[in-house]
Amino acid sequence: MGHLTSKFVDMSPACSGMFEHHFLCSICLEVLTDPVTTPCGHNFCKTCISTHWDTSTTSRCPVCNQVFSTKPQMKVNIMMREMVSQFRRESEKKAAAPGEVPCDVCTGTKVKALKSCLDCVFSYCETHLEPHLTASGLRRHQLVEPVENLESRMCPKHSKPLELFCQCDHTRFCLMCSVLEHRSHQLVPLGEDLFEDKKVYLQQMIQKRREKLEEIRESVRFRKEAADRGKAEGVEMFTALMELVRRGLKELMKTMEEQQEAEEREAQGLIKELEEEISELMKRSSEVEQLSHSEDHFLQHFCSLKAPPATKDWTEVMVHPSSYEG
Repeated sequence: MGHLTSKFVDMSPACSGMFEHHFLCSICLEVLTDPVTTPCGHNFCKTCISTHWDTSTTSRCPVCNQVFSTKPQMKVNIMMREMVSQFRRESEKKAAAPGEVPCDVCTGTKVKALKSCLDCVFSYCETHLEPHLTASGLRRHQLVEPVENLESRMCPKHSKPLELFCQCDHTRFCLMCSVLEHRSHQLVPLGEDLFEDKKVYLQQMIQKRREKLEEIRESVRFRKEAADRGKAEGVEMFTALMELVRRGLKELMKTMEEQQEAEEREAQGLIKELEEEISELMKRSSEVEQLSHSEDHFLQHFCSLKAPPATKDWTEVMVHPSSYEG
């Protein structure tokens, strides 16, 4: 029995796909869990068949309707459990990865789709695609690379595949639409070449915008460098100008101070000279005052008085305030 079990477990993936329905429970329609086999030879999940019989008045097989006089004592079918485990592992290996189109027919684990049928509006894995490759009626169906949202590939008016592209209206449509609505328009088949042209056109638009983006960035860099140079030159120029102003202010202050000192020296000389004349004149005035009180001696001494001291004509002497304009 162990040898027989190994023989059945080591089935190929293709074989497991062909006999997929044997690993499905007829009650829950999912892959068997803890499979049990009825006396009539049908397989079910242990929980499913037990619940079914517990809620029924008779112990009847859900598949062939054979009635059992006493409810069978169900035990897990070891060989079937090993085969189901192998089937699960093989299915997981072939399961559609994120971003891949899953098969619409697979139950349980969804296998990666190999083709999509625009007539059936279904996607099929390798196993479920087989009838489309062998059956004469299905061989006429239009198969395309796996795509999601197949409904978007179908004409909503006529439920036919969108096979043509109108270059006037820039819309997709079916053959019936081309006869009824787009008869005089420029039509092209909706194939890979059309999408390639569209992709190339979009890539060219992207490239042109990337070039423009780099051009703008280069212009920003150039302007920044020019602004930095301008700021550096401005700082250098104003620093030199400020130094010139500082030196000019220093020279101006020095000139004004020298001029002020010269004027003060000149004024001090005039003041000293005036004070000396005033002192001499006051002295003579005092002498005259004394003689005026003595009549006997006035005439005697009047002639002996010295001549008035020589004085300066101060009429034209003016001290003007300094002007620093200019």
